[in-house]
Amino acid sequence: MSGTALEQRVRRAAEAALAEKRYVSAIDVFLGLGWLVPAHLDEWRRGRVQCLERVVQASLPKLSTAMRVFRRWAQGRGLVPSETGYVARTRGRRPLRFSVSGAAEIERAYRTHWVSPELSAAKRERRATRQSRPPDAALQTSPSSHH
Repeated sequence: MSGTALEQRVRRAAEAALAEKRYVSAIDVFLGLGWLVPAHLDEWRRGRVQCLERVVQASLPKLSTAMRVFRRWAQGRGLVPSETGYVARTRGRRPLRFSVSGAAEIERAYRTHWVSPELSAAKRERRATRQSRPPDAALQTSPSSHH
């Protein structure tokens, strides 16, 4: 696939997530591209997969290109970067790992949500808090808790 086609697909996936939620994450893009299936995302969130890259159905060079395109698109749209903690839906709530390498810069890029500047700072803060809060026990078994 040519870089241009991939760039267009990344932008479309990011635009769709942004329109729906007023913020967009790498996970949203991967889901939109069809590179990540919700069942695999759920396994990762439950701490059953070593890192997200292991279940994303794309090569590391392709992932790297998509992440670069995504960051450029988000900056071009004037979106506000907001680093978000991801913890396993387990008792220990250990931090979830995104990349095979575990490199800090790569992990930070994956954790960054790009937020519409239309959302107030207070709303951004509430969203970040909500993302890092442990899920309720009831949510852990609920099939509808995919985000």
